[in-house]
Parts: sequence; C-alpha cells; structure tokens
Amino acid sequence: MRRVRYRSAGGPLFVEETPVPEPGPGELLLRCAAVGVTLPVVRKVTEAAQPIPLGGEVAGEVTAVGADVTRFRPGDRVTGLCFGHGYADFAPLREAMASPVPAGASFVEAVALVRSGLVALGALAAARPERGESVLVTAAAGGVGHLAVQLARVRGAARVVGAVSDPAKADFVRSLGADEVIVYGDDDWGDPVDCVLDAVGGDLLAPAVAALAPGGRLVAYSSGGGTIRAYDLLVGARSVIGFQMARIAREMPERYERWRQELWRLFEQGLVRPAVHAEFALEEAAKAHEAIESHGNLGKVVLRP
Repeated sequence: MRRVRYRSAGGPLFVEETPVPEPGPGELLLRCAAVGVTLPVVRKVTEAAQPIPLGGEVAGEVTAVGADVTRFRPGDRVTGLCFGHGYADFAPLREAMASPVPAGASFVEAVALVRSGLVALGALAAARPERGESVLVTAAAGGVGHLAVQLARVRGAARVVGAVSDPAKADFVRSLGADEVIVYGDDDWGDPVDCVLDAVGGDLLAPAVAALAPGGRLVAYSSGGGTIRAYDLLVGARSVIGFQMARIAREMPERYERWRQELWRLFEQGLVRPAVHAEFALEEAAKAHEAIESHGNLGKVVLRP
C-alpha cells in the first residue's frame, strides 16, 4: 500500500510502498476513502523535533477487525481519528475513536463533518453560551471554524461574529450565518461578545480576550499557544478555558457519542453543512499542506487515497 511520510522537520513529504498493517486488539483496519488535513498536523511536520506519523481524520470501509472489537465488522462505513499513519491507503483505527457513517453521507462529508464538528460542539459546550448571547469564532472559514459558526447559530446565539485572516473570506463566512465578519488586523472588533472560540492562539490571543464582554469566556482549542496576562482576565472578570477533544473521547465516551449523534441529526436536517475547500490525491499531500499553511482555505482540505 501507499503511505505518506517525511524524514526530517519541515519535510519534504513523500509516498512510500509499505505492507498493509494488521489491526491490533481493539482496532479496525480501514481502507481509507478520505483523509482530513488539519492545521495541528501541518504544524507538527514543521515544528516537531522528530518525524511523526501523519495521522488524523480518516473515513472509509472496514476491511478487518482485531481481537475484542464488538461494534464493527468488515464492510461497515466508518470515520474516526487515527493516531498512527492515516495518510495511507489503509489505516488502523481504535474502535473507541470510530463512528459509523450514515448511508446518506459520503466519506468526504463524514471526514469534513465529524471530527471538526465534534471540536466545534465541544468548544461551544465549554464556553457555556446561553440562548441570546453572542459568539465570536476565530479562523471562521477553516475546517472547525466554519462548522462552529453554524453550530453557534443553531444553538441559539443572537449574534455570531466570524474572525478571518483575509477580507476575501467574508462572503463565505456570512453565507454560513455570521452576522458580522472582522479581519484580524482590524483596529475595531465591534461590540464585545460573550464567548470567543479561538482556533488561532499566538499573537491573536490578546485581542481575542479584549473582545470579551464583562464575564465573557474564551475557549482555546488551538495548537498555536500564546500568553495572556492575568490582569487582562481580572478586568471584567473574564475567563479562559482550554479544550481538548481527545480527552472527551478517552474519558467521556457517552458525551462523545451524544455529540456525534447530534452532528448527524443536524446534518440530515440541513442545519449544518460541511464545506470542502479542495480534494487532493495522496501523492499531492504536500499541496494539501500548502493549502492549509497559506490560510486560504474555505472549509476542509481532504486527501483522497
């Protein structure tokens, strides 16, 4: 089978031939039909001291199951998060991280919706918005952000603000249901908001905190880091909350499953629609990473093995 790897920080990415893996205990073996490309994985390629397996969101058909697997069998359509080599024709997937794909959804829709949608739902839950409050979403045109904008509206936000890196993304974000769109470099971010869902971090963290109304909550779920002064939180009694989806999947499987079912219900009702910016062949993984690094994507970037 084909698999994408790299040998040193920063790449280059290359395709190698390698044997098809065997599923271990509690694992499924998936014939990958769609693989999601995410900013955290792209950053790890450029920043990690040692090469890592290119894992992430995968969707496809189960071809084999390991010992102790009870919920799935060969032929099932599945999506989930792969912690091993996911940029490949076949990928191992832990049963606990796997979700069935409904018959009415494509594998590309599944990989664009489920993991990113779970992060968006989880970040919203961590922010605890009340009906009628306002929500600002950074990276609002990205894989998670474009779903967070829609979910904030569905969950009853009275005002949804999208923050983007480029004014060219504004029309796309408004089409998702955002009332306002701001650009990161704007001097004025408009009226304060009750909640910020931040996928960027770094230098954007300070203005994002400043955009909070008194008592506002910022949920950080990015891998971009950043520093906040305690004084900036004390003024206005603001809060910053860290959110990690992997912890929910490991320690709160009932909540994970409930959110997954909610996502598919909203999808089937037409209330949430995942957008795909571009699809690339496995051999074009470097181009897929460039699409993410350029910050020009509108929705999900997907590999098609």
